[in-house]
Amino acid sequence: MNQRKIIHVDCDCFYAAIEMRDDPSLAGKPLAVGGAADRRGVIATCNYEARAYGVRSAMASGHALKLCPGLLIVKPRMDAYKAVSREIQAIFRDYTELIEPLSLDEAYLDVSDSPHFAGSATRIAQDIRRRVSQELHITVSAGVAPNKFLAKIASDWKKPNGLFVITPDRVEAFVAALPVSKLHGVGKVTTDKLERLGIRTCAELCEWSKLGLVKEFGSFGERLWGLARGIDERVVQTDSRRQTVSVETTYDQDLADLPACLAQLPQLLDELARRMARLDASYRPDKPFVKVKFHDFTQTTLEQAGAGRDLDSYKRLLSAAFARGNKPVRLLGVGVRLHDLRGRHEQLELFAR
Repeated sequence: MNQRKIIHVDCDCFYAAIEMRDDPSLAGKPLAVGGAADRRGVIATCNYEARAYGVRSAMASGHALKLCPGLLIVKPRMDAYKAVSREIQAIFRDYTELIEPLSLDEAYLDVSDSPHFAGSATRIAQDIRRRVSQELHITVSAGVAPNKFLAKIASDWKKPNGLFVITPDRVEAFVAALPVSKLHGVGKVTTDKLERLGIRTCAELCEWSKLGLVKEFGSFGERLWGLARGIDERVVQTDSRRQTVSVETTYDQDLADLPACLAQLPQLLDELARRMARLDASYRPDKPFVKVKFHDFTQTTLEQAGAGRDLDSYKRLLSAAFARGNKPVRLLGVGVRLHDLRGRHEQLELFAR
């Protein structure tokens, strides 16, 4: 099988970059895009001048202003960001149709069979970066590697405005030195557990057998075994389908206790029902879930297979989720996991012919 060539492209502080492009007076100043501090807003993104003060995405705007009193916070202009994203996607399509958007500002490209630049993924990535800069006047970083896991890590390696390439012959040495926290799907809880087991790098992870990791981490242990060796067989998905539908609200005043949270459920579920009604018949609702973000920004999500999607079922889920923190709440969310029925329908059509 031919060696895959995957590019991960990630725009540098995308929203903030567009704001600075469209209003040059903002350039060079600490800038964030997000909600107003007096409305309990949250930072969506910020430029590197703001990051130097410790400002980060998902941070409360009020806290960001304490870290950086001179911070300029502008309201998001989603229509402008979506328009630029479409222009970037159009550039991608000049090189390949195998594109998997992850958000407005990042995507995977499979250029394994691209005829451009004699099939050189590195030169394709260089040209994409050049065109985005010249045509759209923002910068993107890119990573080139034999799979999605490594390409995404590579795109972050020389940010901002950088390009990093991991060739097949460099994969083993590169991955061996990686902290396990860099592995796809490894969050804080898994990182902490790995560290308790004396595993901090992929080289140390490689000392474990697949069976040993499965015993410790269940089915994810097999995934860890592969990633520690630079193995990732996920393909670039060109047809991204919904996995959930949800609605969430950040409250101007913290919800003090569980009864205050439960009182918000009917309104949230009404909006969820409206969003569910807009789905087509290729989706089937599955597990309900709730999300709770407490006043200190810790958060939890709880779902339950087989549970109903009625008010009482969500009340039980919310009560259990609230008990995990038992403190004032700033954000509540409700949602439903979805089954995609379209793949099954297409398979039945295939065999019916």
